[in-house]
Amino acid sequence: MGEGERCHWAWGYKCRLPDEAARRALAQRLGALFGTGDLLCRPLPALRDARIPEARIEPPANVPGSGGRVERACHTYGKSYFRSEFASAPDWVAYPESEAHIEELLAFCARENVAAVPFGGGTSVVGGVEGSAGTSYRGVISIDLGRLDRVLEVDPISLAARIQAGARGPALEAQLAPHELTLRHYPQSFEFSTLGGWIATRAGGHFATLYTHIDDLVESIRMVTPTGIFQSRRLPASGAGPAPDRLVLGSEGIFGVITEAWVRVRARPRWRVSASARFPTFEQGVEAARGVAQSGLHPANCRLLDSGEAMLHGVSGGASAGEAVLLLGFESSDHALEPWIMRALELAKASGVVCSTPVYRGAEERKGGDDASSWRQAFFDAPYLQSALVTMGAVVDTFETACTWGRFPALHQAVTETVHAAMKEQCGTGFLTCRFTHVYPDGPAPYYTFIAPGRDGDEVDQWAQSKRAASNALLAHGATITHHHAVGRLHWPWYAREQPEPFGRALVAAKRALDPHGVMNPGVLVDADRAP
Repeated sequence: MGEGERCHWAWGYKCRLPDEAARRALAQRLGALFGTGDLLCRPLPALRDARIPEARIEPPANVPGSGGRVERACHTYGKSYFRSEFASAPDWVAYPESEAHIEELLAFCARENVAAVPFGGGTSVVGGVEGSAGTSYRGVISIDLGRLDRVLEVDPISLAARIQAGARGPALEAQLAPHELTLRHYPQSFEFSTLGGWIATRAGGHFATLYTHIDDLVESIRMVTPTGIFQSRRLPASGAGPAPDRLVLGSEGIFGVITEAWVRVRARPRWRVSASARFPTFEQGVEAARGVAQSGLHPANCRLLDSGEAMLHGVSGGASAGEAVLLLGFESSDHALEPWIMRALELAKASGVVCSTPVYRGAEERKGGDDASSWRQAFFDAPYLQSALVTMGAVVDTFETACTWGRFPALHQAVTETVHAAMKEQCGTGFLTCRFTHVYPDGPAPYYTFIAPGRDGDEVDQWAQSKRAASNALLAHGATITHHHAVGRLHWPWYAREQPEPFGRALVAAKRALDPHGVMNPGVLVDADRAP
């Protein structure tokens, strides 16, 4: 991980995108896989070619910000499927340096009928940070909290820290390190996403079991709303009515701007151990993952990869067709872990599988040499690979969900058949992979990736059709539209079907109470026709 120039159209830093030679090699491999001949390596989009419309508003005078074309282009979209036009670019990008700046900004937006869109780290893959507020607003301001990124206070007695919402993952961990503490919340977007963004989207993180969502790590939240400061009490637990924090968790910026939170931290791990198990079939791997999830062992890593996922991420040299690989890992700041990993491997071996020798490590982070290390590096590199595939005209995306164990076989079959049929109809061919990102005693969180050849100029429509087919299959089989990618604008039609109708009315009422002028991230989570 390292700093550099951020890419205005793709994931991450420009310098870490695959170079021309790597893209050509990838185009040859995909062409052979699809049977279409080498895919074309198109020129990378240049910022000079982006059409940025003229700003429609004069920004508030006392709030730091920028109306430059680079800043506006980089705040137009999150990181969902690439679009090459920037008609919805925000009119201005605000960089507040205090809560007073945010209060002034929200008052300006309410007074001038300007949409306020909290940007977080800009890593939303569901259209959650886009400036497409519609024609009923005079303009759009993107709110970037990158200057509010400090660890303000550490409580070593209760193992908690008060952290500003604009802190990105690496900066947050670097500030906790001198205290020998860590949050250990590592979503795939860790390098760029922020604490406030994690809370606003109920992000899934490092732990595959037990503490899987940021929800589990939040102690209290502070948020600036258009009607005042929302501050929940700092408590380890409470039975006093509906929890205020639950209103903010997953609220995706529709109520206000999260400015800071107390979060539960832990001592940095001193012991780590990892191992992997290979299964003749994916179904056997599912049963093993269920056994571990229901054992009470609570591994930090319990991720099942089908053969396609193992191939994409270079795990165990890539599993043979039909095989699956289960990655297991434990970590602790208090005790050695041999009994835990050996019991987990016993559960896996019940299927007669081949298990690797456990790899034990001390306090240092993983530095390669085992399946878990290969997976970890490939996991963080995957978004760069997706960006490269888009430049070749490939139709590529991911979607994730959660369901109960009993429903998973039918769900998996339906998703596989539905998405393959959609790719065949739209693209002629394509392939689909699956992995479990998190597992619970009552069910897994499957994560799917689809890749198909696109038709020049039709890629966005082909992607949308495949995504729609997958989303319909999820809801038809009792799964959720998202486990940790949030709702945004992309998932709204299915979220509206998933939520209880009375809850939808309650959400609209809360929106009206906290944001009476309806300026906060319009078009997200609530029906625009029923919102203020």
